[in-house]
Amino acid sequence: MADGYRYPQQSAGNYYYQQHTQSHHTRHQIIRNTTPPNNLLSAFTTETPSPSRSPDSHSPAPNLYGMYNQSQQQGHHGRVNGAPSGRGMPLMYNFQQHQSSHQQHAQHHTNIQQDHAAHAANGTALGHHTNYSSGILSNSTPSFTPNSLQNGHNGTTRGSQAQQITEHWAEQLKLHKQSEDANLAMVDHNAPNHFARTRAGENRGLATANSNADAASQQEENDEDRGRPYRQESVVKRQDWHNIDLSGQGLKVLAPPLFKYTFLNVLYIASNKITQLPSAIGALRHLKHLDASFNQLKELPRELGMCVYLRDLLVFNNQIHTLPNELGSLHQLRMLGIEGNPLDANLKLAIMEHGTESVISQLREEAPTPMPPPPRKIVPLQDGLPPSNQESFKIFTYNILCDKACTQQLYGYTPSDALAWEWRREQVLKEIDEQDADIVCLQEVDSDTHYEFLSPKLSVRGYKGVFWPRPKAKTMPEKDAKFVDGCATFYKGSKFILLEKSLIDIANLAINRPDMKNQHDIFNRVMPRDNIAIVTFLENRVTGSRVIIGNAHLHWDPQYSDVKLIQMAILMDNINSLATKYATRPASTEKEKKAGLVDENGSPETKFESDFAPSIKYSSNTQIPLIVCGDLNSTSDSSVYELLAKGNIKPSHKELANHQYGNFTKNGIEHPFALRSAYSALDKGPDRVTFTNYVPGFQDVIDHIWYSTNTLELTALLGGVDAEYMKTVPGFPNHHFPSDHLSIMGEFVVKGRKEKKTHPEPDFGSSSSNRRRD
Repeated sequence: MADGYRYPQQSAGNYYYQQHTQSHHTRHQIIRNTTPPNNLLSAFTTETPSPSRSPDSHSPAPNLYGMYNQSQQQGHHGRVNGAPSGRGMPLMYNFQQHQSSHQQHAQHHTNIQQDHAAHAANGTALGHHTNYSSGILSNSTPSFTPNSLQNGHNGTTRGSQAQQITEHWAEQLKLHKQSEDANLAMVDHNAPNHFARTRAGENRGLATANSNADAASQQEENDEDRGRPYRQESVVKRQDWHNIDLSGQGLKVLAPPLFKYTFLNVLYIASNKITQLPSAIGALRHLKHLDASFNQLKELPRELGMCVYLRDLLVFNNQIHTLPNELGSLHQLRMLGIEGNPLDANLKLAIMEHGTESVISQLREEAPTPMPPPPRKIVPLQDGLPPSNQESFKIFTYNILCDKACTQQLYGYTPSDALAWEWRREQVLKEIDEQDADIVCLQEVDSDTHYEFLSPKLSVRGYKGVFWPRPKAKTMPEKDAKFVDGCATFYKGSKFILLEKSLIDIANLAINRPDMKNQHDIFNRVMPRDNIAIVTFLENRVTGSRVIIGNAHLHWDPQYSDVKLIQMAILMDNINSLATKYATRPASTEKEKKAGLVDENGSPETKFESDFAPSIKYSSNTQIPLIVCGDLNSTSDSSVYELLAKGNIKPSHKELANHQYGNFTKNGIEHPFALRSAYSALDKGPDRVTFTNYVPGFQDVIDHIWYSTNTLELTALLGGVDAEYMKTVPGFPNHHFPSDHLSIMGEFVVKGRKEKKTHPEPDFGSSSSNRRRD
């Protein structure tokens, strides 16, 4: 939770920050001269000044209330909240987010930094970490409490037995009482923006003394090995405020511009007259605290399930009868404030007895399987079908999310049955069947999955395969090594024969390069990441044309963009060398064309339906058709993308400037191939694919298919997922998509080769000098 809410708030200008007792987590304090309060009621004193009134002259915090000049902002935000410009204004404020010294690092999810505080309370936004007198709970909920609550017990009976109040429900009642007091201050005393008022001092940075410790904690969390991509907002774009208070303004609707503030962490819309939360609330995917108490809500929208980072959802005193199953995706929710609603009796009893987390889990696990989206369509890029005499092939690439990486901690928004590997692997196989590609490139395939499932299953479908796990598998016992993931490339045995296969062990190749042997960055940054690629050299049985397939899985961490660039540089350097060797490879024999090479999948072919053309000869390495695909963990603005598209990276590039990577940083990086990203063909049209990795904190295209434009022509692509379906999907995997990645596929035509024409030299007869003179 945010430490800005950890302390009881006083009248403007005088603040008391509660001392932490942990000796190992020293924080600077700002001490109030007077005595701190012993209960919460003094925090909501009627002496709280109005934002239109300046603090007293003796106050040490003059002008605390104006984060922005009213004359500049009031009219604008009057439009945002739908209220007349003279009615009052929403207050934007900032607070420092603090973390407990007892950090829990079990959860390593993407792009948004998560709060791992391990305090016993539930992360509410109203300062309940302070020890309050039990008297404040008196008469807060007549239906479920007696006239007084002492020592955390109540007198509610169940049958003839007295029922003991749970710690979670006691916390709920405490928050409900605080919400009642806040509503009284705003409605009866005509003092809107209550929550911003009580925290006005933080607008001026009075709580920034703890920022150094918080920054250290935040950095520690960032350094954790998440294992998946994420969007780090502090790097992408600076945002100075993340909270907004629209409470107590008599609003009946929330205007659409509010939902463009997708960076919001905290939103107060309590004590209004709102009858419905619009579905656009799902756009505020970074919300951690939402207070919609004391409104006229009859239901919660299912799109609220998109806000998976919510830790506090307070909807006290509305008219809500039930909860949508989509709220089950709010796996980080610690407090669902529902007191004061005519909620279904069984549902309310479950919250009272077992708490928010249990009910959220029940909503998630018991939710019916949603309807599947429409099938992904094939997007043609040419009019009509290609001529029948032109050779074509389809290539499919997919990071299937290995079983070891698919944990409830990372994907808590997904029902457990949809995370089960037995279910997911069948869906992966189903997707391969549906697309029926000639070449299938897979990433995050562990040895056990390859040999015990994929290879046997795909073998009966006519595929042959090549597989390598990450190098660390060699250092492990067999029982552990079988769960190390790697890359697998399958191809239809009826169409292709395998000429050669190569493992690109990137880290090992890097440390053995003569120019990199003594480079610290190689040992400290590149070598610890054991990413690999597989290069296969295939020949079409019938036409004799050949193709190079590079199947890669690069490092995931956005903080190591230089490492990804070096990994791709080493891969392209090796593909260049292999292509040079492949160009001189002799033609395949009749025996090879008939039998192919025996590999992991089984015996040689014995039956053939057509004659075989001789193998095509290539004059240079760039004349061989080339595909480089896989999970490159790189977006279109990355240096990896730039290298593949432009063919070179200068030594002065920002990814190289501060590191030492041998000749790469001395001379730059280059490759000789004319490559283009297949999916860039859709970027400017309505069929643009907006993501290949989809989790709550990160959605972008990081899986790619690159092809050599001088030898291949792109004719079709597998389209994206239906936009309407995605409106209520917080993240993958789910029942319909078995990985957090999206599969992609391209169809290509092999361009006809232009042979150089040879012209006979003209014969002009004997030269005049050789003519015999008479």
